[in-house]
Amino acid sequence: MLRDGVALGRLSHETFIRRMELALAARRADELAALTADLPRESRISRLVFGTVEAVSGFGVRLRTAWRAERLPKLLLPHPGAGHPLRIGRDPANGLRLNHETVSRVHAELSRQGGLWVLRDLGSTNGTTVNGRRVIGAAVVREGDQIGFGQMMFRLAGD
Repeated sequence: MLRDGVALGRLSHETFIRRMELALAARRADELAALTADLPRESRISRLVFGTVEAVSGFGVRLRTAWRAERLPKLLLPHPGAGHPLRIGRDPANGLRLNHETVSRVHAELSRQGGLWVLRDLGSTNGTTVNGRRVIGAAVVREGDQIGFGQMMFRLAGD
């Protein structure tokens, strides 16, 4: 209710911050009720309608995300005991050769360090991403992460 009060212009930002501090310190329901007593209450029916609309619109977003995610090709993580990093790029000498114009000759490297998988960008032209975020230097990756080399996207999968 406090968030909606700010969004609708019924509370100033300072009032919102103060009331949130009081809400976090509250120990009883009547203390919380006092913080929203001056704000208009939504009717039960409007809460039901808005909740339904929110659930339906959120479902569409989740469905589109899941549809895209499941269609990505899987990139199997190397066996942890391999001992050497997996080089990724267009060069035939790489452990994983990706023949695409947006992939650099020596694009990235995937290695096991201290029990974690680490993806390191090796100065690629078009970048390396993990879950949509560009890798600057290196990033820890896990099974299920979406990784990209230039415009080529994969879903990391274990054995």
